[in-house]
Amino acid sequence: MLPVERVLPDGSYLSTLYGSTKARRDARRGLGGSEAFVVRVVEYEIKGAVGSQGQATTYRLLTNLLDPAQAPATELAALYHRRWKIEQALGEIKTHLNDAMTLRSKTPELVRQEFYALLIAHAAIRRLMTMAAQQTSQACEDLSFTAAANVLRRRLPAASAIPPSAA
Repeated sequence: MLPVERVLPDGSYLSTLYGSTKARRDARRGLGGSEAFVVRVVEYEIKGAVGSQGQATTYRLLTNLLDPAQAPATELAALYHRRWKIEQALGEIKTHLNDAMTLRSKTPELVRQEFYALLIAHAAIRRLMTMAAQQTSQACEDLSFTAAANVLRRRLPAASAIPPSAA
């Protein structure tokens, strides 16, 4: 746990991080230290989330947004948790949809188009996973994105033989 230097009205607190042990020692002796910076620590628990010991897990978020009026602790915690959902989606796109992890297009317009195509493919797979989860009364989070992408890779070549409708 980081040292609590000042508790803020929303329950978060300020602490100081140092670039090295020497910088921390110098600061304690009153010698200053350019390697020090103040951070705000937001500690929170997510309802229903338990650790390996069956106890509630405490998350600790460090930020340089020091003003609790400008960025309330509850809002930061909610946004940080959502950020990981975005990171997960980007990881799925990079790892499972774009094996080379590079965009092949040569112009900015085509790179944008290729990126949007990856986003659409990801959204389509996630939608199919949601539909499958509903049919089997499961939570979508319990399904594997990797498995879903692999099933589609195996099945899509056969689907391409279907002619477009006359509509």
